[in-house]
Amino acid sequence: MIITDLIAPIGELLGRQASKRPQALAFRDKDRAVSYGELADRTASIASHLQANGVGPGDRVAIHLPNSVDWVEACLGIVRAGAVAVPISFDATVDEIAYRIDDAQCVAVFAREQKRDVLRQASGSVAVMAFENGKGAAVVEDGAGPAPLDPLDIERPAFIVYTSGTTGRAKGVVLSLQSMLWVTAACWAPVAGLSADDYVLNSLPLYHSYALNLAVVSIVATGASEYLMESFSASRLAEVLAQEPITLLPGVPTVFHYMLERAKEEGRRTLSNVRICLSAGAVLPGPLNQEFENWFGVKLLDGYGITETSTMVTINAPSGGRFMGSCGLPLSGLATRIVDLDDRDVAPGGEGELIVRGPNVMLGYHNNPEATAAALRDGWYRTGDLARADRFGFLSITGRLKEIIIRGGQNIAPVEVEEAIFAHESVLDCAVVGIPHEFLGEVPVAFVIARQGTTLEETLIIEHCRSRLSSYKVPHSVHVVPEIPRTGSGKVQRFKLRQILER
Repeated sequence: MIITDLIAPIGELLGRQASKRPQALAFRDKDRAVSYGELADRTASIASHLQANGVGPGDRVAIHLPNSVDWVEACLGIVRAGAVAVPISFDATVDEIAYRIDDAQCVAVFAREQKRDVLRQASGSVAVMAFENGKGAAVVEDGAGPAPLDPLDIERPAFIVYTSGTTGRAKGVVLSLQSMLWVTAACWAPVAGLSADDYVLNSLPLYHSYALNLAVVSIVATGASEYLMESFSASRLAEVLAQEPITLLPGVPTVFHYMLERAKEEGRRTLSNVRICLSAGAVLPGPLNQEFENWFGVKLLDGYGITETSTMVTINAPSGGRFMGSCGLPLSGLATRIVDLDDRDVAPGGEGELIVRGPNVMLGYHNNPEATAAALRDGWYRTGDLARADRFGFLSITGRLKEIIIRGGQNIAPVEVEEAIFAHESVLDCAVVGIPHEFLGEVPVAFVIARQGTTLEETLIIEHCRSRLSSYKVPHSVHVVPEIPRTGSGKVQRFKLRQILER
């Protein structure tokens, strides 16, 4: 397939797959499966139902469902109706649901029948379109209706994906179908080799841009097949890998941490049919990347992306030179710069803010022109992420501007301290935050999880850090915890760690 053929309206992409391979598996979950022929028909029926009930072009329709075939059908049906899909976490609180429905001004929401009361509590005015668990949408059986609008304009808003909220209240990122499919054509298809021959296992939450892009839009564009896990579980993931001929496995670094730990406990060194693994959503530590590949003999490609760029900005290729700990090279056709506080490009090896310009950059923040103007300047999206690029162009993310810890006038990137802590053999996971200090302004504090069967003490980690870091970067204190709070995309929720200290 010509790469540019991947960028087309959803109706056209589905029609193409249904015409060529109507019986081929499109998506499967624990309850049911749908072929490409069935998926084309079912999403057309959902679109028709929405249109018949007054949902028009540009209207926002929420999705409050767990990872499932239902979720995919709802999403594609919304887009085929010319409306805008607004994914909401199935685990969201009433307040979180209410905020997103109100902020996006949703006119309807796809949900499980048992969630009606929750949705009424969140927003009594929104129309609820129910899916019966494991049986799909009843609206598919409603009979004939208007033909799906299937808009040809793929540059219009198609999705509003809410940011992870690691630094404040979530903002609705407006993305077009074109920007999402551009990532498919520039990254997943040519670099990861995603094609109709692949069977993908997805445990990523579909309400995040990483999964929406790779595990929904890119599957349909390439004609691949996919098994959808409702949520990540190391034991369940191992079961599916043993039962299904999975070839491609995306995840966040935490997924690969736990996969490796479980395999070591079992003495298992194979991943069956898996040809490649993909990591994004958070920084993948170099030691984990190397250990995973050495143990399983399967490439684990690290990449970097954010919601505002329709996911991917950089990725490591499976062949050629790679630098463990780097998130790779910018996608072909994408412009990146690393700039200082005066917007001057820094020299190779220097640290600065990563800014991006290209076809995958968001249309803006929904109903938030001030935030849009601050983030998009002269066509460049200000990521807020600190990065370095070596002389070959390989990028490494070193932290966030707002996460930088300033101790006595010296900047500390939490990621750098975390990398040092990860090198300790007894550490399974860790995160570092800055807390106020009477004399120094801020000091770093570490939270760590011990590997099974090991014991961690504060003095042990501090001495370990002293052997690897400048003295001002050594954690002021270390706390052993049972878990590190992360978003569904794997990012550390540092504000929750600070709350632990305030209790």
